[in-house]
Parts: sequence; structure tokens; C-alpha cells
Amino acid sequence: MINRRTFGTAMALGAGAAAVSLTGPQISPALAAPRRGERAPTLPEVTPGTHPSFDRIRHVTAGLLDVGYAEAGPAHGPVVICLHGWPYDIHSFADVAPLLASRGYRVIVPYLRGHGTTRFRSSATFRNAQQSAVALDIVALMDALRIHRAVLAGFDWGTRTADIIAALWPERVKALVSVSGYLITDVEAQQEPLSPQAEHTWWYPYYFATERGRRAMEDETKRRELCRLVWRTVSPTWDFDDATFARTAEAFENPDYADIVIHNYRWRLGLADGERRYDRYEEQLAARPVITVPTITLDAERDPFTAPGNGSTYRDRFTGAYEHRILAGIGHNLPREAPAAFARAVVDVDHF
Repeated sequence: MINRRTFGTAMALGAGAAAVSLTGPQISPALAAPRRGERAPTLPEVTPGTHPSFDRIRHVTAGLLDVGYAEAGPAHGPVVICLHGWPYDIHSFADVAPLLASRGYRVIVPYLRGHGTTRFRSSATFRNAQQSAVALDIVALMDALRIHRAVLAGFDWGTRTADIIAALWPERVKALVSVSGYLITDVEAQQEPLSPQAEHTWWYPYYFATERGRRAMEDETKRRELCRLVWRTVSPTWDFDDATFARTAEAFENPDYADIVIHNYRWRLGLADGERRYDRYEEQLAARPVITVPTITLDAERDPFTAPGNGSTYRDRFTGAYEHRILAGIGHNLPREAPAAFARAVVDVDHF
């Protein structure tokens, strides 16, 4: 198990990390998040898109990054960190955050490296998007904000990131909401072909493996067209409008966006190298470590990436208190398409 002292010494990512003074609205006792074991409060239904955006983006120096993040809820409430995927951004949680904030949670929603207002502190830093590097970004963010433990909740890249932190640093994770289950990548296992239909669904990583795909991601117009196509195909029932896509597409204008996206998918296919300083973490992750923290896994019925078997393919990776849920009629961008169900899972798992 890797402890905080080992992490800080080995990675040297915390130099210069600055904590910020955060304030938030006070809430009445009736809205406060209940203690573990108490009955979870009722959450209201919310129409997806009710809250189109966040009022303010904050910044904090954390490890290799200057992290841009949204925050909602009381400054001293129990913390929930919501982690987005690709090709999405923090707006996937624009409806989730106020729901959780209304129940007393302090909600942190960071832009991942290469997205939105998050920036690398040094131009010399390799634009690396291997899984352990992204996970360490969030650990560094927690340290910078002086958050020792939090509920982690994510989808897509965010699920993988949350799973890794829960597996390697369980003392930092109070509970976990994991869309699509166990997504820790085993690069060696990735070399085995899937069924033709599954390979067809994963068309864009193979596109990104080519220089043609890289050039598409570097071109603003083609990048937006490609990302919008992915939105439509992986969320077939989500009737999003132009304004919704445009708000998220602003996050694609980060100067490191193309490099981060391309490296992530090439690394996962074994076509790009990571960095040696992350080898120790990747070796542990290749062993498919179990996750012991309380977990709710969510599967979206209309997501083409949802594994068959009602969660059975990854059930053995979760050894703590556990529940699995399927959301009918919902696609890949689950927190945006079903914000009340996602928030409900966060509140419920916090009381396992």
C-alpha cells in the first residue's frame, strides 16, 4: 500500500502547492448531510439542463498543475469530488452539484489535465495522460485543498481515476460512485482483440492511434465535429442542444487538449510510453487490485460501452459494502442525463 509520505517523497509533486481559503453559504440543520448509518435524505427530481453552468471557476496550485475547478456547497461540509470523462468537462455535473450542495455537501468539480482552465505549471512537463498520472493529479488537488477524505464520483476517465485512488489510497476515499464499474486499465490485456462489434464501438481510439487522428484533434473545427459525433453515438437518447455542447466545447480549447487526449488513448493501447516515475503505480494497477471502500456502481442501459452481465464482469473487484444499479434509457454522459439518480447514488453510498 502506498502511503502519503511515500507519495510525497517519490513524486515530489507537492512543491509549491497552495491551499486556498474557501467560504460557502451556511445551511440549516435540516439540510445537513446525515451521519453514516442514518437514513439518507430525499433528493428532489431535477430536469437535466436546469443548471446550465457554474457561477465561478476557482484555481489552486496542485502538484504539476494549476487546477481549475468549480465548487458548490458549504465550505466545511463533507466533500464530494466529481470527475468528468472525455469528451466532456465539469458541466456534466452542473445539475448534480447543486443537488448535493443543498444536502450539505461541499462539491468539488475539477477540470482534468488538458481540459478547460487547468494548466501545466511548466512548459517542460511531458503532456502525459497515463492513468496513474491523472489519478495523482486528484490526490495532489486534495492535498492542496487540505481534504484528507472525500466521496469520489465519476464516469469515463473520471471513473478510472476514482477507481485508482480507491484502490491505491483507500484511506483518502470515504466512498465511491463508479459509472461502468471497474475501469482500471491493464495495458497488456488491451492487446487482446474484442468482439468485432465491441471493436467497432471503440473506433476513435484507433483513429487517434494515427497521425490523421492527431491532426483532426488539433484542428478546432474537426475536433468539435468529432466530439459532437461521440456525444450523439454514445448517448442516443440525450436530446442536448447547441448551447449545451458549446459550453463544454470551450474546455477543448485548452492548449494541451490534443496532446493529452491522443496520449491517453495511445498509452492505453500500448502505442505510447508513459514515464518511469509512474511505473510503481502501473505495476500495482496491472494486478487489478480490489477496491475495499463502500461503492455503488452504475450502468447506463443505452451506453454502448456498458458491459453485459449486469455488473457481473467486475463484481469481484469490489470487496466492501456494495450495490449495483442500472439506469434505463440513459447513455454514456450519465450525470448530465440522469443527475438526480447520480446524486442519489452519492448520498446513498455515503451512508453504507
